[in-house]
Amino acid sequence: MKSSQQNQADKLPDYHFHTKLCKHATGELRDFAHSAGLKGIPEICCTDHAPNPDEYDPKHRMELKQFPLYRAAFEELKGNEKPPEFLFGIEADYYNGCEAFLTNWLVREHFDFVLGSVHFIDNWGFDNPAERHIWDSVDISTTWKRYFDVVAKLVDTRLFDAVSHLDLPKKFGHRPPDKALKEMIAPLLDRMATTGIGMEINTSGLRKPVKEIYPSPLILEMACERGIPICFGSDSHSPEEMGSDFDRALALAREVAYTHFFRIKNRKKVMALLPETA
Repeated sequence: MKSSQQNQADKLPDYHFHTKLCKHATGELRDFAHSAGLKGIPEICCTDHAPNPDEYDPKHRMELKQFPLYRAAFEELKGNEKPPEFLFGIEADYYNGCEAFLTNWLVREHFDFVLGSVHFIDNWGFDNPAERHIWDSVDISTTWKRYFDVVAKLVDTRLFDAVSHLDLPKKFGHRPPDKALKEMIAPLLDRMATTGIGMEINTSGLRKPVKEIYPSPLILEMACERGIPICFGSDSHSPEEMGSDFDRALALAREVAYTHFFRIKNRKKVMALLPETA
């Protein structure tokens, strides 16, 4: 990771959004770019869900044969002289056995940014509204511990540039007491700090039942204490959501004492001062 003394950026870049290729969003890449341009967002990175050859979660991602369409949409727009600047990214889920495909594929496709995420504990899509009822029959603290164990495996692969929506299990309001949360997440944050992986401040939680940014202030403060670098993502699934609530995300970052965030290109992070406004 490189350090930079560059001037403050005018606004925050948005490093997380999804197009209709992921099957649960609306809009083409050009539509998200247009929305970002109208809002003055200087840089955007599309991070549709990565395809895979083993039929993992096919309802929420493009098929491998569709990936050339994803790249073509990016290539069509990346030379545009008007803002925003385009980065080529992907959100790749960690699951048992994913390394067999991702290890070579992520290198071969020359992404600018690779977000890592966990959406399943074993075969349970714990953030899927259709499977929300399972929360009523599990121990919440044990479930969160199991989730963080999977995220730790994600971190240990060193395949990803940042972890997305780190406390995703809170989506429907199920969460352990703060004391238990601090004890179970501290070892994970220590591993993240050791590997240099970043962490996303994701505003989509404000649009979910929990009505809170991912991660919580408690987790973000612990991450700041360990020097874990941050970026910002709206996790938009429609063009109008681009940069949504970035003012609140910026305020939260400052509240827990962050002064810098990372920008990225060709998988190389460069630190930049937080802007005055989002």
